[in-house]
Amino acid sequence: MALTKSAPQEGTPHSERGEGAPPGPRGRVPQGRVPQGRGSQGRGSQGRGSQGRGSQGRVTSPLVLTLVLLLLVTFQGPVRRALSAPVMQSWTTVFVAVVVQALPFLVLGVLLSAAIAVYVPPSFFARALPGRPALAVPVAGPAGAVLPGCECASVPVAGALVRRGVTPAAALAFLLSAPAINPVVLTATAVAFPREPRMVVARLVGGLLVACVMGWLWQRLGRTDWLRPPRHAPHEGATRGETFWNSVRHDVMHAGGFLVLGATAAATLKAIAPQSWLRTAAENPVVSVLALAALAVVLSICSEADAFVAASLTQFSLTARLAFLVVGPMIDLKLFAMQAGTFGRAFAVRFAPATFVLAVAVSVLVGTVLL
Repeated sequence: MALTKSAPQEGTPHSERGEGAPPGPRGRVPQGRVPQGRGSQGRGSQGRGSQGRGSQGRVTSPLVLTLVLLLLVTFQGPVRRALSAPVMQSWTTVFVAVVVQALPFLVLGVLLSAAIAVYVPPSFFARALPGRPALAVPVAGPAGAVLPGCECASVPVAGALVRRGVTPAAALAFLLSAPAINPVVLTATAVAFPREPRMVVARLVGGLLVACVMGWLWQRLGRTDWLRPPRHAPHEGATRGETFWNSVRHDVMHAGGFLVLGATAAATLKAIAPQSWLRTAAENPVVSVLALAALAVVLSICSEADAFVAASLTQFSLTARLAFLVVGPMIDLKLFAMQAGTFGRAFAVRFAPATFVLAVAVSVLVGTVLL
């Protein structure tokens, strides 16, 4: 009895079986083979088409820039008339002056801060500080004066110190002093206040006092369950060069945005705010100090640039502007968020208000004595 091969299933393409592959059971595709029918091809092309349409409809930065330039060209007449108004000319003058003066110090501070964070090992600080917390605090406070860095970098460095076994009181004193009294900040203050060299001394003394007193207060009243040490170092796994440039790019964009915000606020107060309001606030010593301290918290300007914003607020007294310079590098909105993310919310909600109150009090005391 002769055996005959069964005919291929009707409607099944020859390519489904493969060249030279034995036929599978009726109605089934051999293992490892995927049907490539017209329906699946249609669905695949439809998915690719919808994906392409999604990417084409997405708004990108070049598109936004092109639209803005087209709007400026289209409405150049009204824009030119608006910019030629006396109020806008005053606003533009203050804004450009603040940004141009502050930008070199901001970039220099970011470069030095990134270099220290990447190339100086945290174990160096652990070896350099005394073992006793009461003595480590006054050593860590002045150490911030010789290590340039903005507040964006001081929080990760302080976290690395705690993780390497440095007493938290000393690490917190360094956290507050490094962005407030380092050489770049003091040089920028001297440039911003060329006729008031006392502001440099007052800022140095005020920042150092707040840092050391807060370190001692934490040593005396702080609890270990309030502080959550960070578990790993930032940029873990990257090379030193990659970490350096990533830190520089991040800090320049981050701090530059806050610099623009601060310059905008200073120019607006100078050009648009009614002079009677500013005089009323400036003539009251208590209101002026509290107003500029609160403004420093809200604006969150990088410490390398805040002196130029403070110098532009000529309506206010030197003591009020000193409060702006002492409070800003120690507690503002971005610092509160960074402290909460690094050390925990239980730490930030206690440490930040205490720092604000102490910074305001020390500013008034130092300003009364030195200014």
